[in-house]
Amino acid sequence: MELTALTAIAPVDGRYRSQLVSLAPYFSEFGLIKYRVRIEVEYFLFLAEKKFFKLPASVKPAKLRLLYENFSETDAQLIKNLEKTTNHDVKAVEYFLKEKINALGAGDCVEWIHFGLTSQDINNTAIPLLWKEALENEIIPSIENTVLLLKKMAKDWKGIPMLARTHGQPASPTTLGKEWMVFVERLEGQIALLMQIPFAAKFGGATGNFNAHHVAFSNHNWVKLGNEFVHKKLGLERMQFTTQIEHYDNLAAQFDSLKRINTILTDLCRDNWTYISMEYFKQKVKANEVGSSAMPHKVNPIDFENAEGNLGIANALYEHLSAKLPISRLQRDLTDSTVMRNIGLPAAHSLLALNSLRKGLNKLLLNKEKIKEELEQNWAVVAEAIQTILRRENYPQPYEALKTLTRGKSNISKSDIHQFIDGLKITAKLKKELKAISPHNYVGVGFEY
Repeated sequence: MELTALTAIAPVDGRYRSQLVSLAPYFSEFGLIKYRVRIEVEYFLFLAEKKFFKLPASVKPAKLRLLYENFSETDAQLIKNLEKTTNHDVKAVEYFLKEKINALGAGDCVEWIHFGLTSQDINNTAIPLLWKEALENEIIPSIENTVLLLKKMAKDWKGIPMLARTHGQPASPTTLGKEWMVFVERLEGQIALLMQIPFAAKFGGATGNFNAHHVAFSNHNWVKLGNEFVHKKLGLERMQFTTQIEHYDNLAAQFDSLKRINTILTDLCRDNWTYISMEYFKQKVKANEVGSSAMPHKVNPIDFENAEGNLGIANALYEHLSAKLPISRLQRDLTDSTVMRNIGLPAAHSLLALNSLRKGLNKLLLNKEKIKEELEQNWAVVAEAIQTILRRENYPQPYEALKTLTRGKSNISKSDIHQFIDGLKITAKLKKELKAISPHNYVGVGFEY
């Protein structure tokens, strides 16, 4: 059966492929091979730059870089064909490059391809690099776009008073804009933490000691050279003391950070779902869309539900990745290899979730009448304000008096509150101050944002 959107096993390569094509250059098999070619070419050029060998005049650096800049699916297939013989994916890349560079007239220079390296020197630079560029170009911008949308909505709704609910029960009123800023602050904080985590790489030979490099050229400082190559040529941070593989501790920290971001987004999805069920929001509808196969009236909050579901899958994967990858037997086992090939899956589900979440947010229609009605039906929430002012005035046992009036009662009205105020032995001026408080204006400070 031919692989198509209908026959793909994973929905990220089937049903949702059209939404995720931007991730394919990073996380596909093609993408990984291309990044491997990029690392091998740049290392080859680095060795030439450091005078380990001289490039023939016919082998221009710009021509060599075209091998990865113009890397095609045909090139990738040639490497996969070589892999059938080598049964080793990185060795197949080495042989492919030797053929290509030979064709440019490199002669003996071809043996400087992959000089002194083990496959993980390529994988543990290629994968961190593709992960870095995927985060910087796709994932973080998508999160930041969501934050920008939330900020705009917060400003639009800055002056909308709303009944708060703690433990699901009516509580001191808030503003809708401020509640949106709660999520803005949380997300911005976690993005800042994520961006502080370095993108770590391993580059040090078979078991991390530059054994082959040192035995061939003992008069060179290979630690310094390795640091320079990884940092200046690739923009990564080389770990100094490694086994055959990178520690994955920083990578695990990034997964954990993304998991926290997804948890915040899940919280946002559930709040929006609840607000819609409370009719604080209605949703924009399209003429030919169907909400239910049986109930014609339904407009379901499916975007928030889809987002929540994908966030859950992403976090389950991030959880496994961050827990498993830092563990490897002695100087290396192979369990990281197959696991690392799946880092694109949680990224894909996260991106799907962000797309659905923004779609849902853009469909929200504020139902001011319902929000105002809820406030009007819950005058009991001003009891906190009244007892606090009475405390200020040294009125005896104000909390207890308001508790007797309001606790457990759902039918407290404006007239009940004002009748209570009229019965207090306080000045007319103070009664006027208390009567000026309502669920609609008892919203606290006016935050700047």
